[in-house]
Amino acid sequence: MTAVRPDLLARVVERGHRRAQEGLLRRLRTLDAVDGAAIHIGGRRLLNFASNDYLGLAQHPALIEALARAARAGGVGAKAAHLLGGHREEHAALEAALARWTGRERALLFSTGYMANLGAMSALLDAHDLCVQDKLNHASLLDGARLAGCELKRYPHADVDAAQRQLDSRPAAAALLATDGVFSMDGDVAPLPALAALCKTHGATLMVDDAHGLGVLGPDGAGSVAAVGLAQDDVPVLMATLGKALGVAGAFVAGSAALIDGLVQNARTYIYTTAMPPALAAATCAAIDIARFEGWRRDRLRRLIAHFRHGAAARGIALIDSHTPIQPVLVGDSAAALALSARLEALGFYVPAVRPPTVPPGKARLRLTLSALHAESDVEQVLQALDAARA
Repeated sequence: MTAVRPDLLARVVERGHRRAQEGLLRRLRTLDAVDGAAIHIGGRRLLNFASNDYLGLAQHPALIEALARAARAGGVGAKAAHLLGGHREEHAALEAALARWTGRERALLFSTGYMANLGAMSALLDAHDLCVQDKLNHASLLDGARLAGCELKRYPHADVDAAQRQLDSRPAAAALLATDGVFSMDGDVAPLPALAALCKTHGATLMVDDAHGLGVLGPDGAGSVAAVGLAQDDVPVLMATLGKALGVAGAFVAGSAALIDGLVQNARTYIYTTAMPPALAAATCAAIDIARFEGWRRDRLRRLIAHFRHGAAARGIALIDSHTPIQPVLVGDSAAALALSARLEALGFYVPAVRPPTVPPGKARLRLTLSALHAESDVEQVLQALDAARA
């Protein structure tokens, strides 16, 4: 008798039904317009506290002009992969600027942060190796290790002693320790100096995903690694994205010339995909100049963060210990988080709920983010709304 195969589409539908029953169904919403710190959805104007545009650069006139000028001169698309004629002057200039900014010998562009992590980790690791990761790392780091086929061991969040135990479990294996710099859902910063010292003493390579630190932390906004004074030898593999504080799109990996040469040869997500639009690369170069030299944007962010945290404490609003623009408001129950988000939207604020599996079970939250575009009055208003909505 011929076996009956499971229907893959039916299985996907059933999983969706289960998520809906558990209050975990994801829904896609389309914005009508973006206007500074506000967005328009369904004909309503909402103050946006869900954006990763930390420095307020996504609509900056200098970026728009740089993008338009490059597009007029050379078109929109790169037309090919980097190695097949898609690598333009704009790409080379951006890679050089990123290397200078982060204090690395070289940098290599990828189309997304996900592709950068998958490409770098699959190029560095093989089936006999060990990858040690923080349990709260971004999904792309976890998937990168799985794609590489190595042994993946995870340690409790920010627990350096536990990370050491995982490294000690296979002392003879080539090892990569990978961590977020700033954790995307909690907003706290990894214990980078201790992890760098651990990797030095144990012969492991440290990789940091600084997607949410670049532009926000450190001297000239060079990121969480620079903020604690770590150099290329301390963190040999540095990844960051261009679509958060820089307000554009794409990602890069920076490090030694040997690392970048190795990625060009072996990172499949770099080799086998069309290069990012050169006009975006030109816009990103403009964004780097603003991020580096307009320090008032980071100063403003720090003031807004302090205002929000002080106001939340005064109102008894539970927060995670974060001093970055990511300020999660802990709720716990997924249904309660959805209801609180809906009440805030009714009051004119866009603060989506974040639920499992993005965060651990029982730790649903509102992931509130601050931007240099926000005014002090915006922060005060959202605090008042939070206080009223949870009553």
